[in-house]
Amino acid sequence: MLETIWFLVWGILWSVYFVLDGFDLGLGALLPVLGKTDTDRRTILNAMGPFWDGNEVWLITAGGVTFAAFPTAYAIMFSSLYTPLMLLLIALIIRGVAFEFRHLHDCPRWRALWDWAMVIGSFLPALLLGVAFANIFQGLPLDKQGIFQGNFFSLLNPYGLAGGVLFVLLFALHGCLWLALRTHGELHDRAVAMAGRIYPILAAAIALFVVLTVPLTGLLRNYLTNPLLLVLLAIPVGCLVLVRKEIQKGAGWKAWALSAGLIAGLTLFGVTGLYPNILPSSLDPAASVTAFNAASSTKTLSIMLLVALIFVPVVALYQVWMYRTFSHKMDERDLSHDNAY
Repeated sequence: MLETIWFLVWGILWSVYFVLDGFDLGLGALLPVLGKTDTDRRTILNAMGPFWDGNEVWLITAGGVTFAAFPTAYAIMFSSLYTPLMLLLIALIIRGVAFEFRHLHDCPRWRALWDWAMVIGSFLPALLLGVAFANIFQGLPLDKQGIFQGNFFSLLNPYGLAGGVLFVLLFALHGCLWLALRTHGELHDRAVAMAGRIYPILAAAIALFVVLTVPLTGLLRNYLTNPLLLVLLAIPVGCLVLVRKEIQKGAGWKAWALSAGLIAGLTLFGVTGLYPNILPSSLDPAASVTAFNAASSTKTLSIMLLVALIFVPVVALYQVWMYRTFSHKMDERDLSHDNAY
């Protein structure tokens, strides 16, 4: 029972991370496209400014839960996916440095350098996360000893790359809708227009990913065994349909919430299809790493659950307060503050 609870917590934490850091990564990747002037780019950076480092806490939390609740899965995951995870870490470091270094000099070349560092540090994590999770859904070539029998380039298979493109597009749409919330005037209109252009491409990418998922993964097995779980499909499908109407209305809070529901719904749909596997093996189903053969002791899981029930709501309430505090539309006064980027 505790193993199942922590598997569910594991999936929820990843979905929360994708929702919260997704708009940051999407905006960073689109920085030179949406930001036509230096003021535009500063506005975009400040639209992410109060949130980006707090959002990444959920990545650490998701990784920490993997380490503490499923240590075997953590060990195999970080050895099997070592190269993409190191690239992810390096890219996130570059992104963090770009936030802090860009405004230190007014030189256009200096700022252009860190703008492109922001693009790379945002695009690459989105792509790598999609590639990693698509390969997990498909199954990794793990032998009975849990040793990865592939390499980095074997992860760049068609299904893995389809997952990477899907994540980039999801986060790009999410970022445009967030920028539309925080800005007005020409930049707001540009963000809404970009969201409108991304939407049909994203819808096609989702359709392609679903078509590939049926023959290449075992994600539908749980849904065929228990058709009631198909109700979960209503979340991403409904959000995908409704978000288009909200974009056409000008992309308010409802549009961003629907985009968040789309990301969370797709993530939870995939995680539910995985259960009880965390790292399914494509070589031998018996070699798969599951929530049961990778879990910590019952005592450890019990103590962790108590701690999580106390502190996770505290962190969540803090972030709710932060988002409410900085929910206003930005203007030139926000760029003149000492803590502005």
